[in-house]
Amino acid sequence: MALKGLVRFFAIVLIIISVWQLSYTWIVNNFEKTQKARAEKFVKNNFGTASKESKDSAVNAVYRRYIDSLKEKVIMNVPLIYPNLTYQKAVEQELNLGLDLQGGMNVTLEVGLDGLISSMSNNPKDVTLKNALASATQRKENSDADFVTLFGEEYSKATGNGRLAPLFAGGKNKTLKIDASNTAVLDAIRVEARDAIKRTYDRLMARIDQFGVAQPNVSYDENKGIINVELAGIDDPVRVRKFLQATANLEFWETYSNQDPVVGQSLQQMDAKVKAYLSGTTDSTKVDSNGVAIKDTTKTATAGDQPVTALISQQVTGTAQGYSSATIGLIRLADTATFSNYINLDVVKASIPSTMRFMYGAKPTGKNARGESLLEVYVIKTVAGTDQPKLSGEFITDARQDFDQRNNEVQVQMEMNSKGASIWEKMTGDAFSNKYAIAIALDNYVYSAPGVNNGAISGGISQISGNFSIQEAQDLASVLRTGKLPAPAHIVAEQVVGPTLGAEAVKGGSMSFIISFAVIFILMLVYYNTGGWVANIALILNLLFTIGVLSAFGATLTAAGIAGLVLTIGMAVDTNVIIFERIKEELTKGKSYQMAVEDGYKRSLAPVLDAHVTTLLTALILLYFGLGPVKGFATTQIIGILLSLFCGILVSRLITDFWTNKKRHFEYFTAVSRRIFKHAAYKFIEYRKIAYGISLVVLLLGIAAIFNGFDYGVEFRGGRSYTVKFDREMNNEEVANALNKEFGKFPIIKTVGTSKQLNITTDYLIEKQGQGVDAQVEAKLFEGLKSFLPSGITYAQFDTQYKQSSQTVQATISDDLKKGALWATILGLLAITLYIFVRFRDYRYSVGTIIALMHDVLVTLIVFSFLRNIVPFPLEIDQHFIAAILTVIGFSMNDTVIVFDRVREYSAKMFGQDKGTILNKAINDTLARTIMTSLTVFLTLLILFIFGGEVTRGFAFAMLIGVVTGTYSSIFVAAPILMDFAKDKPLGEPEKDKTLAKARHSIS
Repeated sequence: MALKGLVRFFAIVLIIISVWQLSYTWIVNNFEKTQKARAEKFVKNNFGTASKESKDSAVNAVYRRYIDSLKEKVIMNVPLIYPNLTYQKAVEQELNLGLDLQGGMNVTLEVGLDGLISSMSNNPKDVTLKNALASATQRKENSDADFVTLFGEEYSKATGNGRLAPLFAGGKNKTLKIDASNTAVLDAIRVEARDAIKRTYDRLMARIDQFGVAQPNVSYDENKGIINVELAGIDDPVRVRKFLQATANLEFWETYSNQDPVVGQSLQQMDAKVKAYLSGTTDSTKVDSNGVAIKDTTKTATAGDQPVTALISQQVTGTAQGYSSATIGLIRLADTATFSNYINLDVVKASIPSTMRFMYGAKPTGKNARGESLLEVYVIKTVAGTDQPKLSGEFITDARQDFDQRNNEVQVQMEMNSKGASIWEKMTGDAFSNKYAIAIALDNYVYSAPGVNNGAISGGISQISGNFSIQEAQDLASVLRTGKLPAPAHIVAEQVVGPTLGAEAVKGGSMSFIISFAVIFILMLVYYNTGGWVANIALILNLLFTIGVLSAFGATLTAAGIAGLVLTIGMAVDTNVIIFERIKEELTKGKSYQMAVEDGYKRSLAPVLDAHVTTLLTALILLYFGLGPVKGFATTQIIGILLSLFCGILVSRLITDFWTNKKRHFEYFTAVSRRIFKHAAYKFIEYRKIAYGISLVVLLLGIAAIFNGFDYGVEFRGGRSYTVKFDREMNNEEVANALNKEFGKFPIIKTVGTSKQLNITTDYLIEKQGQGVDAQVEAKLFEGLKSFLPSGITYAQFDTQYKQSSQTVQATISDDLKKGALWATILGLLAITLYIFVRFRDYRYSVGTIIALMHDVLVTLIVFSFLRNIVPFPLEIDQHFIAAILTVIGFSMNDTVIVFDRVREYSAKMFGQDKGTILNKAINDTLARTIMTSLTVFLTLLILFIFGGEVTRGFAFAMLIGVVTGTYSSIFVAAPILMDFAKDKPLGEPEKDKTLAKARHSIS
């Protein structure tokens, strides 16, 4: 084999990088286990008499505190390998686990453009504008067109092709002229819409960075206007919903001076009240700013007589060190949650002026000696009796980055309308007279708090300076122009997975992975003798490289991703199965081992590449159309496919040549494999008419299945779905009747694994949006299930102990998902068909391909339709099902391409002979390969189906059906098509005309 040295080099480098990358996961796990044990010891020593539930809560709180305080701690220092490795850096490098493996929340937000368009207009209260926006919003649920196009159509319809320019030109849209066409106006709105989506994404990223999640995963789709957020480890979905959906709000606040005596007195009062609270001498109930009770994370540690001010690591007085006069000090980012809990205590709020509030800086202002990020803490003054600022961003008409002509300092210049200018003049005049700063805040985070140096500012034009970089000034100008964010994000789909269900998914996935690996490892040795060691070494390296690459690129491993790894085990050895079967054929012809290996690798390259390309095409389509965990499956599959080519072809050949060069060789036959399909001579083509009849029945049943209906998952149906675990076996009908009394309609009840665990799906209030709707539905769910739960169970206990997971999908996103799934399937079929046409240059191969693939898809749909009420597990049409269908399409082509490639080879060698004879020989000679490639994948899927858990069971079942039907269709559907289409046309050309073509598909 040429380039052996290069292959050896890359293999060694990949091994080192993969092991090094995965070592971070081991380091983090060991460190976290140590801190967990430390927290458990602390709780045991200090809360020995508390209940188990209280102890568990305390352990989690203390553990979280330890982890937060040690993020910047160096936990390993090995020069060149782990130089000054902190816990935070190690976490950033470890293999990410998805929320379905460790619990957490996945949220899909849709950026609403109706508010953006309204804010861009010169008259947001225009009735025609409002009606057009409302009609466009309604149409969006059932239309593929973008929202701006729908708005344009609705406005034209309402006004008789009236012009948009008078409504949008001028004002904030200075680039639009009064004579601009409707097309130009809509184009300008689209540009602003794209920018608004990006700004919303950036704002959410900034929020999430300060939310305290170790490894958030956030992505956005500009074309679809959706943002996907995955927060692993989150156990408070109510807080997340409020946090993510809060509208970005620009405000200008008066402030207290840090030299004002009332500030010092208030801090002393806060210290005293929190100290009393921590000692247990006051009422321990505390609420957040929204009036919702929050979990106690403050009683696990104290700071003597100054628990509040002790969190402020550096006191600031006056405007020294370049700080604003509104800054009282700096706080570690890790301490902000504790500080917020303290200042939201009722006893604290009652002890300080009602006009006093505290806010954090929008970004870290520096680091302490330990390298921990620090934020400024500002003390804000509200309008008496209102809790509101003096001025909001609604009055800003323009803002831009500029330079101070006196010192070339970067600044931001802003303009206000007449009303805003009047308020601003009064506000700046008061600030100048009383020597306090004005804080400019977005989403309750202060961007800048400049002092007023030269008296009241009139005319509505002002400059803001604050030691900005050009980029920061441009960002702030963008924020000022945006004001109250015109494109709010609404949750249209969410999934919450409890830690218990996540642990079960890890256990099931790990077990299926280990068993699959062991079974395939043994099968390779039993069937291919010592040659099986080559396949097993290639398999081990493939899995090592796949997981290492996932970790290196920061990808997230989900339950579906583990399913992808399990499937990779089966598909990875397929490469060697194809090669080994060809080597066995060459040995049977009497060739030497060296020649057999040489020809075996040469003649196997084309079908191996074809099989990988077809699977890769469907995986890429799935990656584009999929959301959440399905993307994780597609990512894992793509990496596994690419590495399978490297390991299965190049690394296995390197190992084989190394052994052969020492005058030794691998054995490829065993007593079992030598006899199987040795002289196969089945007359498959003679039975094609029967196969056609079966396929016709399949087609009719497929049509019937459409009328028989399917069980659509909540992703495609829309609604809310909850998985609830009970202490006893449940009767589904009784549960449905009880919930009907609360919801006013019967929910869909399904058993999940055992009759003690149910999945409950309802569309109750799904048409409504808002932060309180989810809580209202879950309260109804609890009331309906209360009679089936132990007496005295509270909602909080139900939420944490019995509700295992939840999922919400709005109708708008479910329609998009269904359309995306349909397009993904159609594109998958077309992509494979086109590839086969390009590859074989004969339309008959493409016809055989498309018919065989449609046959496989229809059989899977038939089974899901007619068995959905029979089997004891859900058979739902959801994203996992579409992933299975696309994977089946790709895999089905593996067998078909092997047969097609042999047909093309024999049609050249046996040119002029009967087509039936050629086809039969091609099918029989590849029968061992076809059966073995199907068997390896079938076994891994069967193990995944049995041990993988409920999350992947439907996917595994669909794949099992697909593997069986794919094997059948490659023999009885795809190949016979070549016989009956263009009967008088030969299948190929004489061998002499194929010499160059064969040479192009060989390696040495």
